[in-house]
Amino acid sequence: MRSEYACGLRDGLAIGVGYFSVSFTFGILAVNGGLSPLTAGLISLTNMTSAGQFAGLTVILAHGSLVELALTQLVINLRYALMSLSLSQRFGPAFTTWRRMIVAFANTDEIFAVAMGRAAPLTPRYMYGLASLPIVGWTSGTVAGAVAGAVLSPAVRSALGVALYSMFIAIVVPPMRRSRPVRLVAAAAAAASCILAWTPLSRMVGSGFAIVLSTLAAAAMGAWLFPVDASPEDDGGKEAAV
Repeated sequence: MRSEYACGLRDGLAIGVGYFSVSFTFGILAVNGGLSPLTAGLISLTNMTSAGQFAGLTVILAHGSLVELALTQLVINLRYALMSLSLSQRFGPAFTTWRRMIVAFANTDEIFAVAMGRAAPLTPRYMYGLASLPIVGWTSGTVAGAVAGAVLSPAVRSALGVALYSMFIAIVVPPMRRSRPVRLVAAAAAAASCILAWTPLSRMVGSGFAIVLSTLAAAAMGAWLFPVDASPEDDGGKEAAV
């Protein structure tokens, strides 16, 4: 019978492969910004935040303050707190405090989705296996990208750096095509970012705070103009939304 850890490894294989390709770009961008491959690898090994890491790298390379960096990570990664609360409802007594902390470290969007979609009960060994290959893929991809970025010519590194923008376009465009509110919120975020970058406000607002303010402004506009519909008699819909 296949062990729980092996089942987790199998379910996390595809996630690990995908993380390798995305973090490869992060490694290249980190080296382009002046970080060493070791530093880039340590960032990915101690952080599993994807978009948070890219945003954090932008603040670091712009010489932003620690407050800007902390606020940026808080805004971008706040969803993980909600995901962890939801996932914890499926944990049994075997998940001690330390085991919950280990699982929380690697509770990314993809790992959360796979874990919540599993029909069988979740166990610590399964969660460890599910997180192992994504952690290895994210870290090794960063190191590989950093090393490649250090030896490749500037022209090639610049070309590979475009992959980051392609990744964000691939994430944003599909929901934008399906949803008018998403299109308007994305446009509002872009407009706010341009205003903070290309007007005299850029001298008063750092790049890190610009990311935070643009995100908060667009999210607030979306929540105000397009509130989530919740039928009073449909409690199940409310629970699903939470």
